[in-house]
Amino acid sequence: MKKLMMSVAIAATLVSCGGGGGRPNFGDNEYPVVTVGTSNADMQSTYPATIKGVQDVEIRPKVQGFITQINVKEGQTVSAGQTLFVLDNATYQAQVRMAEASVNTAQQQVNTTQLTYENAKLLHANKVIGDYELQTSQNSYESAKAQLAQAKASLASARETLSFCFVKSPAAGVVGTLPYKKGALVSASNSLTTVSNISSMDVYFSVTEKDAMVISANGLNSIPAVKLQLADGTVYTHEGKVTKMSGVIDQATGTVQLIASFVNPEKKLKSGGAGTIIIPRIASSAIIIPQSCVSEVQNKKFVYTLGKDNKVKYTEIKVDPQNDGNNYIVTDGLKTGDKYVTNGVTKLTDGMEIVPITPEKYQQKINEQAKAMSAGDIVGAMKK
Repeated sequence: MKKLMMSVAIAATLVSCGGGGGRPNFGDNEYPVVTVGTSNADMQSTYPATIKGVQDVEIRPKVQGFITQINVKEGQTVSAGQTLFVLDNATYQAQVRMAEASVNTAQQQVNTTQLTYENAKLLHANKVIGDYELQTSQNSYESAKAQLAQAKASLASARETLSFCFVKSPAAGVVGTLPYKKGALVSASNSLTTVSNISSMDVYFSVTEKDAMVISANGLNSIPAVKLQLADGTVYTHEGKVTKMSGVIDQATGTVQLIASFVNPEKKLKSGGAGTIIIPRIASSAIIIPQSCVSEVQNKKFVYTLGKDNKVKYTEIKVDPQNDGNNYIVTDGLKTGDKYVTNGVTKLTDGMEIVPITPEKYQQKINEQAKAMSAGDIVGAMKK
């Protein structure tokens, strides 16, 4: 255990001195320097994203009433037309019965006026009654038929209103939250739940106007298959494809919205969830430098480049905003053949003369210094 603690202390001492900003005290002015070259870099662009089902249907009742039945549970898969809720419908059933009675009454009136009209036509043919009596009888018959039609329409309306008490799913999908319990009074202003078709998912994310212009010029097919990082940091198993791009720029953010489609056979993705869209890309002939050798001042980035006189220069560089957390792709400020200091940059000042060494020799000196550390150095490191 003591040996382990000593090893950790040595490593901590050297890292605090040599890793990134500081450097070991070699007793001379030696700093590791490398020459800028180019290589291909596998990079990726990331964008915050929102996950939604391809069809999210909000379920609301069309009539006011108390909930008497809840036939589903949260997360349950339902089919189109399946009854989700039942509202108190005694009043609406009574209205249907009244409408049915009105239809029966109107039908009887039609039957009576029809007989009267048929009899009037026979009497008129035998010149027993005149034209006025015949026309009056016909008018009564037509009026009765109109009243029957009106009664049937009222019955259809009453039945439709009654059907509203049985709240059904308009589409197949998965039931969301159920905020209301049995006995609650609800109306059209209340959302009872949401049914989401999650067989596949649409993932919404936004890119800058500049990136959107490049995508528009090359077409959506130019975007490679994308990945989705979930809220827990894991990457979703299936890759997605960008299928849609908005034609409107958000004035508040200056971004354009894109939609990527992902299959969801395991139903792992949930509507309303959050994640990160990852778009892979390859940077060819890129200048790549470690982030540890870069200083940042007021959102500007600098490296120490080495001149022919072995004096360092505090040089501003520009980098690609997308990075892997360890390296930067330099877009301006460095060119092939330039030399820059990789370690100990916090010890340097602009115009300072150094003795350049290779990173390998620099690491060798670190290893030698670690072996030469005294017991007192180790105890001092452990006390820090």
